[in-house]
Amino acid sequence: MSIVDTVSEELDALASSLADEPLLAVALLVLSVAILAAIGLLYRSATRTAGERFARVVGSYDAVAVLMHPDPDPDAMACALAAGDIAADRETAVTLYYPGQIRHHENRAFETVLKTEFEQIENTGEIEESAVVLIDHNEARDFHGADDIDPVAVVDHHPGGGTGGRLTDVRTDYGSCASIFAEYVEELGWDPISPEDLDESDEDDPLANRLSPTTATALLYGIQADTSQLTKGCTGADFDAASFLYPGIDEEKLDRIANPEVDPESLDVKARAITGRDVRSAFAVSDVGSVSNSDSIPQAADELRRLEGVNAVVVLGDKDDTIRFAGRSNDDRVHMGKVLESVLEDIPMAGGGGHARMGGGQCSLEHMEGLGPGEGVSREELRERLFTAMNGDM
Repeated sequence: MSIVDTVSEELDALASSLADEPLLAVALLVLSVAILAAIGLLYRSATRTAGERFARVVGSYDAVAVLMHPDPDPDAMACALAAGDIAADRETAVTLYYPGQIRHHENRAFETVLKTEFEQIENTGEIEESAVVLIDHNEARDFHGADDIDPVAVVDHHPGGGTGGRLTDVRTDYGSCASIFAEYVEELGWDPISPEDLDESDEDDPLANRLSPTTATALLYGIQADTSQLTKGCTGADFDAASFLYPGIDEEKLDRIANPEVDPESLDVKARAITGRDVRSAFAVSDVGSVSNSDSIPQAADELRRLEGVNAVVVLGDKDDTIRFAGRSNDDRVHMGKVLESVLEDIPMAGGGGHARMGGGQCSLEHMEGLGPGEGVSREELRERLFTAMNGDM
């Protein structure tokens, strides 16, 4: 007897049994439908784009909190705006929070020119929503109660072990988090709308399936800011994102954000960083002393990095009894985030991190003196640690 004949006989026997057992037949039918439905759900889940998954998560809540990292930069602020637009499109109420301050002159221009509505907080008790989304960082830090944050979603491009309860999208190969959100809105089928095509009635209302000039401009500047105008640490995805956003940008606002007036202290701190630099091989460290605007420190690091023959720099300065660090690297041997993390990890209440090209950190002057049996560390020893870490010996 052939296999076909055998199978045919088995099917006939099964059909006969089901005819004699109608309840069994119904049960098998219900089970089959349930299995097919489950397979369909799994298939749809597996084939959803990252943008669709993010929209589905934020859209499943009545309200969400979008949390930026302390002292947010343009990349973080741009992503917050995009996340807010996606949530609003799903009729989810959204609040955009940040701890710390917005101080850098370009960051303040971003906030003013684009008329953002960000809520400053000092502790987690000020976050009213139970569902929190972290963008441009994957672990809440540096404000009271940060350890209690349990995000439902995390979208970031920095290394780290933070995860979201329902969504984790961390792409460390991307030059900016804004590129990820540009992909999200493109995957959702949104088209950038130019300022010329924007009706006055649209300015205060969500744009169905259209990306507003405000958010497009914000995302493009976020990409530019984190990749030094698409020249450092970027991939094809960042160029693709910029190309997608370009038709919708407001060039006049983009210019106002990128070229704000510079305060005199920032120029002075840059000068101090350059004249007081300590250069060894291709690495430089500069201590600019006390500053009244801590955002002048990363600006000075950007300026110092431009010096010929210098591939990696760290600038440090203090404000309000706290030393702040800003590092920049264009040297494949120097992962700046890991450098600052290793230098500060054994100082109480201090911390540093970031990605390969850019990093930051801070430590208390009081805690540098040592706690308990600790002997403490001096500023000079910190500088030596920085050179040791950049040389890969730490």
